[in-house]
Amino acid sequence: MNYIGSKFKLRDFLLETIQQVVGEDLSGLVFCDLFAGTGQVGRYFKPLVKRVIANDLEYYSYVLNRHYIGNNNLKRAEELIERLNKVAPKVGLISINYCKTKTCERNYFKPENGNKIDGMRQAIEDWHTQGDLTKDEYYYLLTLLIEGADKVANTASVYGAYLKHIKKTAQKDLLIRPIEVIGSLTNHQVFNKNSNELITEITGDILYLDPPYNHRQYGANYHMLNIIARQKAENIRGVTGMIDYNKSAYSRKNEVAAAFEELIAQSKFKYIFLSYNNEGLMSPEVIQSIMSKYGRYDVAKKEYNRFRADKKTNRNHKADFTYEYLHILEK
Repeated sequence: MNYIGSKFKLRDFLLETIQQVVGEDLSGLVFCDLFAGTGQVGRYFKPLVKRVIANDLEYYSYVLNRHYIGNNNLKRAEELIERLNKVAPKVGLISINYCKTKTCERNYFKPENGNKIDGMRQAIEDWHTQGDLTKDEYYYLLTLLIEGADKVANTASVYGAYLKHIKKTAQKDLLIRPIEVIGSLTNHQVFNKNSNELITEITGDILYLDPPYNHRQYGANYHMLNIIARQKAENIRGVTGMIDYNKSAYSRKNEVAAAFEELIAQSKFKYIFLSYNNEGLMSPEVIQSIMSKYGRYDVAKKEYNRFRADKKTNRNHKADFTYEYLHILEK
């Protein structure tokens, strides 16, 4: 899944830097990914640490992490995929409101895929309500559907707008395919909370922070994933069919520094690592000033290619690459 701010290509850099600070052996440590997104960092560290704590304010993110971090083993995975692919299409929330028809101009999915999404989503809910799915299986199937729908979405990677004409990948029929189940001998924790509230309730060894960098709200850019995950869309409005969404203090210039310092002050983790790039709302100087109050500070950085959909749409930044800073605090 293409995702703004994804750390997929930076995971090796994160691991190498963290091991340089904490030590090579992480197997006895608790690792918290507090702004987990699609869970790429937590997935990477899951086999390496004692326990992962994953959290995100967005519900679609909770669903993804509930599977990738929360699930260790699924015996019926193949059977459930086969069953889901056989579900009959139906008219529902997506096909009525987000597919181009005689009564709707929105063009997020071709109508056939909109009907498939609606049919599958209702089937998952029915099976769960009837007691035919465990909690683990329920979140597994929701993750399958979210990722499958994303692969045939008619957008330029984010859902802030749809494309006028159905692009090549969106012309394909929705087909649910197997996804990774990351095995583990220990149990992990997944939350769907405000980060500054959750930080007062958890403890551990390594706290990894990857908050929003700028004014873009994830709930707006990925509202479609929340709609599928919740099977609910209240107050649909505008050309894009936007719904009410969470607004993060980390995406507000006049609030981000105070929210960040509160988070650092409240955290009960010895090592804190903050990913933040050079185009963020907080300058490196502000971050250093805040983190240095609470212990020994250092920073590492790495150059990497920009998120491709961002290159044309963000008028303030035209460069092909940016710098990712990993701010380090031994509290």
